This record gives sequence, C-alpha cells and structure tokens, in this order.
Amino acid sequence: MNLTEQVEQALETIRPYLKADGGDVSVEEITADGTVKLKLLGNCGSCPMSFMTMKSGIEQAIMKAVPQITSVVAVNMAEQA
Repeated sequence: MNLTEQVEQALETIRPYLKADGGDVSVEEITADGTVKLKLLGNCGSCPMSFMTMKSGIEQAIMKAVPQITSVVAVNMAEQA
C-alpha cells in the first residue's frame, strides 16, 4: 500500500463524522518531507471549528496510522482567518 492509500485509509476512519456535519476532506498532495496537504470540503471549509477538527481529528488520525507523515495542513483553511 503506498503512502496516499495509507492516508486515505486513515481518513476513512474520520470521514463518517465529517460527512455527518456536511463536510469532507480530500488529499491534495503529499510532499517529499512527509507533509500531507488537504482540502477541507463542504461545511468543513467554512466552519469556525475547522481548525479544531483539523488538529484533534484529522491530523491525529493520519499521524497515528501513518508514522511517516510529519505534518498535516489544510490548503484552504487560511481563507477563513
């Protein structure tokens, strides 16, 4: 299983919770240094709690399941700041 597939598998563990609130997430890129770049979709892209969702949910799920990942960032979260 390649790195992208491992990250997707980790995201599947948290997707039901995101979808329950009308949101989702997509993998945009995994860099050579182990950074996963995600795009927050639906309500996750505009929710004021998306930072907490990123840090305590999505980031933890990915980093726990895929030890090679060094960081997780949302490419579209800065738009809300």
